[in-house]
Order: sequence, then structure tokens, then C-alpha cells
Amino acid sequence: MKAEYDLSKMKSRKNPYASKLKKPVTMRLSEDVIDYFKALSEETGVPYQSLINLYLRDCVAQHRKIDISWQ
Repeated sequence: MKAEYDLSKMKSRKNPYASKLKKPVTMRLSEDVIDYFKALSEETGVPYQSLINLYLRDCVAQHRKIDISWQ
């Protein structure tokens, strides 16, 4: 490896992963839902927010729809 690299000749380009970055949102979740994912987080070692994101991503991939019927 070189001790130094000349980056001045390098062409810049847009980050190809920029569109895949996560977007911060504020949500109100029930305490029992948060407790469930935090407990699951402790079991798996995966941060609870990542678990919620994985679950929602799975819902999107499976095209799951909630059945809300008011009676």
C-alpha cells in the first residue's frame, strides 16, 4: 500500500446508497408494544428499533394488510 494517495484526480459521484438510508420518524407506540420488542431485543441482541423496522419491512414484502372492521 502507498503511504499517501492523490485523491485530487478522483471524480465525485452521488452516493448510490443514499436512497436506501433510513428516515427518522416520530411514532406513538403502546407501552406493551415497546416492551415486547425490547424483550425480544434482549433475547436476540438486535436493537429494538431495528427489530421493529425488520417486522415492518417483512409486512411490506409480504403485502400484509390489516383488517380493520368496526362493528
